[in-house]
Amino acid sequence: MHPAEELCRRSGSPKTRSAANRSVLFDLSSDNCADVTTTTNHAYKRSLTGLMRWSELSKLSRWFLATGLGIVAAFAAIAVLVPLLAGWGWIQDPTEALSNPINAAPSTAHWFGTTRQGYDVFARTLFGARAALRVVAAATILSAFAGVPLGLLAGYLGGRLDKFLLFLMDTIYTLPGLLLSITLAFVVGRGVLNAAIAVSISYVPQYFRVVRNHTVSVKTELFVEAARALGASPSRVLSRYLFGNVVQSVPVLFALNAADAILILSSLGFLGLGLPEDVPEWGYALKEALDALPTGVWWAAFFPGLAIALLAVGMALLGEGLGELFHERH
Repeated sequence: MHPAEELCRRSGSPKTRSAANRSVLFDLSSDNCADVTTTTNHAYKRSLTGLMRWSELSKLSRWFLATGLGIVAAFAAIAVLVPLLAGWGWIQDPTEALSNPINAAPSTAHWFGTTRQGYDVFARTLFGARAALRVVAAATILSAFAGVPLGLLAGYLGGRLDKFLLFLMDTIYTLPGLLLSITLAFVVGRGVLNAAIAVSISYVPQYFRVVRNHTVSVKTELFVEAARALGASPSRVLSRYLFGNVVQSVPVLFALNAADAILILSSLGFLGLGLPEDVPEWGYALKEALDALPTGVWWAAFFPGLAIALLAVGMALLGEGLGELFHERH
């Protein structure tokens, strides 16, 4: 039972009316209890209906969501299947170079051509999707795990903790994200987890701000006050009554930050600060292809760059579509 309804039920009982009235600062007359029950029922109906129907979205929003989801799903399928395809011999080993011609143009033998080191561009581009999605997923998850709890605590508790965290997050947010990631990458070094940490640091303030502002707004609602009056601990209020109401914008942030994280990861790879050299990575592939561009070897840079652009656009479209979906829902 919802805490507001439970409190109304208790206040209506002869044995508990006086105790309930002493513990609550607002009137719980029969009319108010009816309003509480009606409001609660409507809230639960909205939560049980889930996401709005597909037909209620505008055509542009549906196109954003469908296109973005299709692109991201395609890259995710590539990331999952590419090791199996390489194991079956359908795709060349991305680390194999000695048996291939150097700077070979795209052909039936090498669909995307080869690099000046002899690497197969097609194989390294597909394996680059696997590395990119691993780092981007880890980075966005890390930033959400840090920003969401801090935003909940700051918004609910307020006081000095809120002021300190606001100052800290504003300080981080004022720094350019790419510069902050480059600086941190110098400190932590190369690797999937290290790159994820370097990329994630600039997104923590965004999750913190959104969740904190929603928490400040929602914590004054009647159902939260009723939960407190019933003796719910702060941890229970945060986890049961606030968390689900304030994290509804997190999926939108997750997708939009993932689009930006792809570009930052590629920038780190281009500077030689991302993943180890033996791991196929799009940004590092662009760096290696620059020397061959003046000689007409365009394919070594074109296909990794196209993959970066496609995945970033797909994530951005998915984020915009989710934003419209949740906006129209509420």
